[in-house]
Amino acid sequence: MRKGVTGGPPGDEEAAGLPAAARELNNLLQIITGTIRLLERMWEGDAGAKKHFQMLHLSIERAAEVTSRLVEQAGGSERKILLHPALTAAEQPSVRVRPAGRCIMVVDDEPMALVLSRHVLTKAGFEVVTAQSGIECLDLFRSRPDRFHLILLDLTMPVMDSEETFNRLRKIDPNAVVMLNTGFIEKHRLTRMMASGLAGFVRRPYQPAEVVAQIDAVLDSIARSGEGEPGSAPLIPF
Repeated sequence: MRKGVTGGPPGDEEAAGLPAAARELNNLLQIITGTIRLLERMWEGDAGAKKHFQMLHLSIERAAEVTSRLVEQAGGSERKILLHPALTAAEQPSVRVRPAGRCIMVVDDEPMALVLSRHVLTKAGFEVVTAQSGIECLDLFRSRPDRFHLILLDLTMPVMDSEETFNRLRKIDPNAVVMLNTGFIEKHRLTRMMASGLAGFVRRPYQPAEVVAQIDAVLDSIARSGEGEPGSAPLIPF
């Protein structure tokens, strides 16, 4: 579903449209790069295909650099990855064995983004549940809040955006661990959500290893603290 901007004076519409354009470009770049990775595996061993994929990757890198500048000009966060200060990113072992049964809920209104996220996280050893809206996310979480170790939210969704979804999740369970995964977010909004207990933020486009490493860092920090489990004190204070 496309996110448009309507109403208001032309100047306001243009200003509001710039963040939307930056978000859309980053989301599309994420989908394109993820799809290319899947196609590369299908064409592995074909020298001609490899050459064309390399050219595609170079073009995507250039587009990502341009989009990053657009994000900054639109007033978005210049940070690519950010963890809540209460969560310390431990050094990752060279060979990781993830605890079994870690379940991630991915929430995004883009069907292809959900397909790619499921592929990346399942391959990394997580159980993955997907939702296409904040409402569906809340319904799934209410039914079994103890099932989900972490919820990965897109920012802009129809009816209910991620900030409202995040606040409602934490009202259901103050220990709900939520990370934001989006192409654009204003600095002041990210600061507000981090102050309210957002566990982290990863800006699209990203490499699969980046988002997996941040999820690992968050969940490992919770495991070390012994908090964030059902019935315990809140992991990240409001």
